[in-house]
Amino acid sequence: MTGFRAWLHGAWLGTVLALQVGCAAPGTGEPAAAPPLVGGAPAGDGSQVIVVAVQNPMEALPTSAGSTPGLYSRKPQYATGVRAEQLMAEVAQAHRLQPLAAWPIRVLGLHCATLRVPDGVSREAVLAALAQDPRVALAQPLQQFETLAQASSPASPADLPAASATPRQMLATANAYNDPYLPLQRGVLALGVPQAHRCARGDGVRVAVIDTGVDTAHQDLGSAVPDTANFVDHDSTQFRRDRHGTEVAGLIAAQPGNGIGIVGIAPGARLTALKACWELPDGRATCNSFTLSQALAAALDGGAQVINLSLGGPPDGLLARLLRQAIARGVVVVGALPPAGSREGFPLNVHGVIAVQDATADPFGTAALAAPGREVLTLTPGGRYDFASGTSMAASHVSGIAALLLQHQPQLDGPRIEKLLREQAPSATEVNACRVLEAQSPSCHCSTAR
Repeated sequence: MTGFRAWLHGAWLGTVLALQVGCAAPGTGEPAAAPPLVGGAPAGDGSQVIVVAVQNPMEALPTSAGSTPGLYSRKPQYATGVRAEQLMAEVAQAHRLQPLAAWPIRVLGLHCATLRVPDGVSREAVLAALAQDPRVALAQPLQQFETLAQASSPASPADLPAASATPRQMLATANAYNDPYLPLQRGVLALGVPQAHRCARGDGVRVAVIDTGVDTAHQDLGSAVPDTANFVDHDSTQFRRDRHGTEVAGLIAAQPGNGIGIVGIAPGARLTALKACWELPDGRATCNSFTLSQALAAALDGGAQVINLSLGGPPDGLLARLLRQAIARGVVVVGALPPAGSREGFPLNVHGVIAVQDATADPFGTAALAAPGREVLTLTPGGRYDFASGTSMAASHVSGIAALLLQHQPQLDGPRIEKLLREQAPSATEVNACRVLEAQSPSCHCSTAR
């Protein structure tokens, strides 16, 4: 068990406190079993649930929270202070709210909780009252978000189409590696990734994939995902069965030259898989303010240099605060453009987030970069491969290219990387890994054979 996983079973989960209040079962006098919390809400239903935060000063707190051991074990320990707990209890009682779960966010100096509004009471009215309460630093709805990929059924390698479908010039480039499905990776070839690897592979760059779980045992990931955390549940088996996060991780960090599959864009990167989204029976995956805030805080505490957010939803005050903190620190944050092309929701409404759209879709002006997002070959759970579509995939390509750039110049931030990508785009806003590396690093001549 890695240090990260050991921490997950200890300090962090110890701070996500189940504070459910049971009701008496009719005729028994015994508390009725409360519905299980999913994403900080009873049975995952957040319709009457809000998020409240109070100030949580850092002084003299000897235990950990909001950060991870292993690579994070050198950081100061942090927990909710007694005064912050008292404030939250006072707020809950004063507004007749049922505490559900609570957690501290070190990077914001906040103690947060999900609380349930009583039946028959307007959630909006409660939020309006909380906005006037001087003890409250933040109050908002518990909001839902979804990953931005189109679901399809898994395929085995034998199901994949023949490599002869790939244009001849791309096949010539594919000979740089012995991975049998590289000729089918039209997007990776069009981005000049095999050539870019002559200059950079993203070595040592820390990339946080905030998503569903990831099949960390997939043979084409190797040891690219050494650290994981699960902010949804304790189900490690389901974590490895999750599809969307596996697709994203595969595009970024699948290992080239092993003769078994595909080529990742930044195979030298060090991925942290932070599960904040859970899969639904219809193939979609959903997340909420509770799980995403914990994952973002962990990414920041862990020193992530790139954060991939292949998801979207409504504006969210707490999550926006965390992203602004990340961007202020120079973290590169990459987000997927929703199908309608709007940047009004999270995460793209936060200034400094790199928005990415599908290069094959109708363009939405110059507001977003463009990368492959249609029928992209990547990894799926159980050691399998399949094609995936959606702006989730497009965003993953840009996160991988960001890791390549950061290998050479770790001081680059999101706005500067976006500017470089735009300046070296071969057409409109479509990105190209080789061209941008040559422009950024004078010693890099990736378009020229060795």
